[in-house]
Amino acid sequence: MSQVQALMKTLKRELKARGVTYAEIARQLQLSESSIKRLFAGGSLSVARLEDLCQIAGMDFSELVRKAAEARRGIATLSEEQEREVAGDPRLLLVTVCVLNYWTIEQILETYELSEPECIQLLARLDRLKLIELLPLNRYRVIVAKEFRWLPNGPIQQFFQKEVQPDFLASSFSGPGEKLVFRTGMLSRAANAELMKKMDRLLQQFDELHDADTDLALEERFGSSLLVALRPWELQHFSQLRRGSMEKSFPK
Repeated sequence: MSQVQALMKTLKRELKARGVTYAEIARQLQLSESSIKRLFAGGSLSVARLEDLCQIAGMDFSELVRKAAEARRGIATLSEEQEREVAGDPRLLLVTVCVLNYWTIEQILETYELSEPECIQLLARLDRLKLIELLPLNRYRVIVAKEFRWLPNGPIQQFFQKEVQPDFLASSFSGPGEKLVFRTGMLSRAANAELMKKMDRLLQQFDELHDADTDLALEERFGSSLLVALRPWELQHFSQLRRGSMEKSFPK
C-alpha cells in the first residue's frame, strides 16, 4: 500500500468513526455525493481538498499522518491469553467480528440483542486489548495492523476448527454467492510454492475488496467467508495401503 493510499484509508476510517457520511461531506464541500465517492475511489486528492476533509474529520493534516503511521504500527497479533479471552466469550467474539468489519455501534445494537451499556462495555474490553480505540460519543476506530492475524493454532483458530469450520462446510455450496472447488493432483515443491504465492495474492485481494466495501451501506454488504487451503495430502484410506518402503513425506 502506498503512503497516499494509507492516508486515504486512515481518513475514511476517521470520518466513519465520527459518523460522517458521504452526504454530509458533499454538503460541506458543496459537491454531489457521487463526486465525493469518486474522490475517495480515485486514491488521490489535492492538498487543499485533503485539508478540507481533515477539517471535516476534526483533525489537521499532521494528525492524519500520525494516525496513518500508528495504523501501520498497530498490533499484528494478540497474546494467547488475550485470544483466549475473546474466544471464551461469545458476545465479545461477536463484537470483535463486527468491529473488524467496521460496523457502527448503532448497527450492532440494531442487529443483535445487546444493550447499549453491554455493547460499550465489550468495546471497552477491545480497547484494552488494543484492537480498537474508543472515541467520544460512543465511536471507535480499528487500530490493528494491516497484517493482523490470529495466532497459528491459538485459541481463536482452535475455536474456528471446532465450531466454525464444521458449520461453514455444512453446505452444498450450490446457492447464490456460493462455490466450493476441490482438486487433487501431483505437484512439485516449486509448484506448491507458486500456488502458495497465488493464495497470498488472493487473500490480499479479499482484504482490499473488504476495505473498499466498508463505504457501502450495511444492507448492501453480506458476511462473507473465504476458505483457502493447500497441503500435501493423501486420503487416509489410501495412505494406509502404502507399503512401508513407499511412505512419502513432503520435505521441509
